[in-house]
Amino acid sequence: MNFNEQTLTDAAVARLDGCTDPRLREIMSSLIRHLHAFVRDVELTESEWFEAIKFLTETGHRCDDKRQEFILLSDTLGVSMLVDAINHRNPSGTTDTTVFGPYFVAGAPELPHWGHIAEGLPGTPCYVSGTVRDTNGQAISGAIIDLWQTDGVEGLYDVQVAGDTMFGRGRVRTDAQGRYAFRTVKPISYTIPADGPVGRMLRMMGRHPWRPAHVHTMLQCEGYRSITTHLFVKGDPWLKSDAVFGVKDSLVVDFVDRPAGPAPDGSLSEVAFCEAHYDFVMARA
Repeated sequence: MNFNEQTLTDAAVARLDGCTDPRLREIMSSLIRHLHAFVRDVELTESEWFEAIKFLTETGHRCDDKRQEFILLSDTLGVSMLVDAINHRNPSGTTDTTVFGPYFVAGAPELPHWGHIAEGLPGTPCYVSGTVRDTNGQAISGAIIDLWQTDGVEGLYDVQVAGDTMFGRGRVRTDAQGRYAFRTVKPISYTIPADGPVGRMLRMMGRHPWRPAHVHTMLQCEGYRSITTHLFVKGDPWLKSDAVFGVKDSLVVDFVDRPAGPAPDGSLSEVAFCEAHYDFVMARA
């Protein structure tokens, strides 16, 4: 009883004495102390706190099976990348990780070597290949790489387009030499959804919603630590100001422009295309 701004925090933490889960107790104790410290630091007004509650309520209302506004909020505040950094303190030499993002969809088809994940999509034809190896340089056979990206003109993922047609997605498997290869369209820069509460927050903060062009990749193989990362297009104007803080130098790849003619998959391209090469390194579990 009779709690005040000096005594309320300890009282709220003390109410966790009955919590039998030690990890939950640790997390909630820290959350209460940091949240209370924040309120004291900025001397939050009642109207400001009510606006925050309305903002979080609206954020929840914008979430559905195709849009996750809370992930966008986490991404744009840098929390997603902070959690990623803490949880992926991988051995030196392994491929850097980055944000998972809100657009992964399970169930993409597995494609053969040089399979096309963006068949029929507009954009510049693109050929991507490389290897997957362990930290000793040994080829990893049978690694599954999930791939997803936007189209090559409007910068939209399939879940942002009306209908149930899946595009810009696929899975490839490394061969006995650890090699992978797929076809797609050259990724382009795009904006995260800015028509909701997170977009409004960015505008009020004086920030832009742009993400540099990239292909999402997620690598999994039994006995190895999984990797979720991006392949960013070198030279993209938004690399240094990615709205979700996801860019790392090691993930910036040169997508080299080529004239019409022989393509990397052995075919003959009738139009100009680009190609990129990237070698992944996985650590043992």
